[in-house]
Amino acid sequence: MELGTLYAFLGVAIAVLFSGIGSALGVGTAGKVAAGVVTEDPKKFGQTLILTALPGTQGIYGFVIGMLMVFKFAAVSGPIPLAAGFRFLVTGIPVGVVGLLSALYQGQVAAAGIGIVAKRPEESAKGIVYAGLVETYAILAFIISFFLYNSITL
Repeated sequence: MELGTLYAFLGVAIAVLFSGIGSALGVGTAGKVAAGVVTEDPKKFGQTLILTALPGTQGIYGFVIGMLMVFKFAAVSGPIPLAAGFRFLVTGIPVGVVGLLSALYQGQVAAAGIGIVAKRPEESAKGIVYAGLVETYAILAFIISFFLYNSITL
């Protein structure tokens, strides 16, 4: 395998795997707390579901960037040039690394928001806003990766 092609695949792997791992862990963190709340009061399922699902968005962002990269270099016949492969690698880093970290922290903030739902369900929107603030950085990383992706020419 040519080095440029290897770099391109590594960029996809970083984008998809890191953001996906972060999302899985973040959703797991919030889900454990939500399960405890719903055990005590099953009517709070809907409110806890929203907060539990929020850390999953980073995995979606990484998946989208990864698929865009795959579609772009799959259209090339032959090996990917080294410079283009390196650009694919760099493209996957923002959405992958920031996605990993923001999903982990968003899971913790969402778990705290689920604590709000447990004690004061009428205030659940505040927990969603807190968790949404962490999302901002995942969105910024997605935008940067998208701009980097658009700068790649083959």
